[in-house]
Amino acid sequence: MKNLKVLITWSTVAVLLLTACSDQLNEQEGFTLASDIDYTDSAAMIDPMVGSYQTVYTRGWEDFPLISVRGDDVNAGGLGDQQDYMETDFFNYNKDYWMYNSVWQNFSRDMIDVNANINEILKFKEYATGNYLDLADQYVAESKVLRGWLQFQMTRIWGSVFIIQTNTPAEDIASGVKTKAETMQYISDLMDEAIPNLPAIRPNERTDIPGGVTKYTALAIKALANLEIENYQAVAEACGEIINSNKFTLDSDFYELFKIPGKLSNENLFELQYSDYGTPAGSPANNYLWAFFGPQGWTPAVSGAGAGWGFYEPSLKYIKFMLDRGETTRLQTSVLFTDRGIDEITNDPNYSSLPSWISNTTPDGDVINDYSRAMFASGKHYLPSNQLTAGRTEYGSNKNMIVIRYAEVLLMYAEALTRGASSSGMSADQAVNLVRARANMPNISGVTTAQVMNEKFAELAMEWGIRYYDIIRTGQYGELSYDGHNFSESKTYLPYPQAQVDAIPELTDTTN
Repeated sequence: MKNLKVLITWSTVAVLLLTACSDQLNEQEGFTLASDIDYTDSAAMIDPMVGSYQTVYTRGWEDFPLISVRGDDVNAGGLGDQQDYMETDFFNYNKDYWMYNSVWQNFSRDMIDVNANINEILKFKEYATGNYLDLADQYVAESKVLRGWLQFQMTRIWGSVFIIQTNTPAEDIASGVKTKAETMQYISDLMDEAIPNLPAIRPNERTDIPGGVTKYTALAIKALANLEIENYQAVAEACGEIINSNKFTLDSDFYELFKIPGKLSNENLFELQYSDYGTPAGSPANNYLWAFFGPQGWTPAVSGAGAGWGFYEPSLKYIKFMLDRGETTRLQTSVLFTDRGIDEITNDPNYSSLPSWISNTTPDGDVINDYSRAMFASGKHYLPSNQLTAGRTEYGSNKNMIVIRYAEVLLMYAEALTRGASSSGMSADQAVNLVRARANMPNISGVTTAQVMNEKFAELAMEWGIRYYDIIRTGQYGELSYDGHNFSESKTYLPYPQAQVDAIPELTDTTN
């Protein structure tokens, strides 16, 4: 069985797309390997596939924060050394900010790397026989799903971008910048290409690459792409196929879903996997840099557990929204409270009396002390200190990053039905009430689009910018003007990084 240790054995070196002058882009393409490869050894064909997972999993710490910070569910923690990150949260964009350029490079480079690995798989296929021929087709399909997800994220950030279809940057640039609608349709079509060659199982049922993408991951990405272009019938059909498979269920414990027990849950259609392999500090590990999200100050239940940086904060607007709904399960999971934050809530006469469970002590006994950058921290990016591997002190070590889960599929499906799509499967009421039941919320009937969008706000806050992109898609721009934030439609997309504009003349022909 392949595990995360294998992921570091296959190395691809692709040009950093769009980081040099245009005339340099043809000088290096594809990748080089540390040793010769025997393409007649079909059993080794899994290696470039695993390499593509490694490429996708090893996200720069800046990727997720930039994708997700602009919604009204989350604020950038202040008083730090990332002033332009905080300004981005307030829709004041600096095209020279290093983070914009880094995220552009990260996603572009990773798509090139995945394409390079596809080429390697095809070289193995030339010598393959029997079942290995089908396996090669599966691996190419998996790679398309991974690349489609990378393209999806980049497109939501910048709108009009290059579609990366090859590992030759100059070719993709020559094809020109595509609109968001064109790219989302391309992603949908790419998933249609991949789906016939993918296993119809849950990711956690795979034994070759546990947690690897499957047919249902591709269907979910297809639904996400069509949601962005408001093709609600396609959304209903893709989500309906996932639902009707009866493969997925909501995890019974919302709180633990985002922690170690939630790894490879039956709810997860796609997650970025990390591990410290049960070994103490000083031993190899593959981890995401969770410290970005953690509180600067805490008194952990397990002495010595490291704190975070305090740059990511659930918004007061979101907390009050949840209190108004009478939420407990999802609010307690999603928000870590400080005493200062609790005082800020109760300073509002409408919230002077809070539920007794609201405390600066988490259910696992970690005390969240007051700290300068924020009043709250994200519970979805929190790992209790008592779940750390013995000897590990890094904040969040060994925690996975969930990307797409069944709850989002159910709510996309429900929204599509309320917007006029048809389906022979469950009703919008049934889909929404499945999600609400897990949160110990009462059933509702005759669900409306507005109710579905509120349910998405409650359920999916602080996850991959879902709230921000929902607001943009539905034109509810007023929601983004809150607590000193002032949004206008012209601020929908980030500006192209100046370093990219300087390197690629084609970008200057497009107003973003």
